[in-house]
Amino acid sequence: MTTADPIGGVFAALADPTRRAILARLAQGDATVAELGAPFPISAQAISKHLNVLERAGLIVRTREAQWRRVRIEPTPLRDIAGWVAQYRRLWEERNDALGNYLDTLQKEKKS
Repeated sequence: MTTADPIGGVFAALADPTRRAILARLAQGDATVAELGAPFPISAQAISKHLNVLERAGLIVRTREAQWRRVRIEPTPLRDIAGWVAQYRRLWEERNDALGNYLDTLQKEKKS
């Protein structure tokens, strides 16, 4: 994860649909690298590069069990993103509520 801008690193990692699909699969449970790569028509090297991006963003953790490399999702960065978005959602909701109140006032004045 980028220390200067951890949220930016997570958004950059999530910008790619293949990486989002990998995270969606990992949300169902841990998987091997081969299992993660199976649905995609790309090389094992390309999957490895996607996993490197996800790992640098702190979104996954890779472990080694005997000859198997397992991957699991790390939810903390996603929670951080959800908290960041929630701040703005509250702002948008407040502004939408204010706009709704203003429009209600205009309609009442128009009827009067």
